[in-house]
Amino acid sequence: MDARYVFAVRFRLDPDASGVTLEPREFETRLYRRADPPGEEGWQFFRDNLWRGDIGDERYFRKLTSEALGVPVTSVEYRAFETDEEYYDALKGEIGDDLAAFKADSVSEVVSKYLGSSVEVQR
Repeated sequence: MDARYVFAVRFRLDPDASGVTLEPREFETRLYRRADPPGEEGWQFFRDNLWRGDIGDERYFRKLTSEALGVPVTSVEYRAFETDEEYYDALKGEIGDDLAAFKADSVSEVVSKYLGSSVEVQR
């Protein structure tokens, strides 16, 4: 089972040394965060951080990303949830077991509510 969240991250480098400059000062890269196995601690990362395929609290998420990377992060955008079929089936099973926690009537409603249309299932 394998799944990960994909984000586009823009960060800035600010040299500490006198007389040193950068051009450009900002860079963009892809950040991948492993998705915790369904049912294990952290598996509801999508519920806690995403809404309709976007980051729910961009300022907070930018701060966390900046701390994780050790550079000033200027923006973070959610891009995709990449998963294999086994993980996706297990995820939908866990969601289905507790729809009330997601305030939803169906698994597809939960997936749409948090991940939008950004789920990419690798076959």
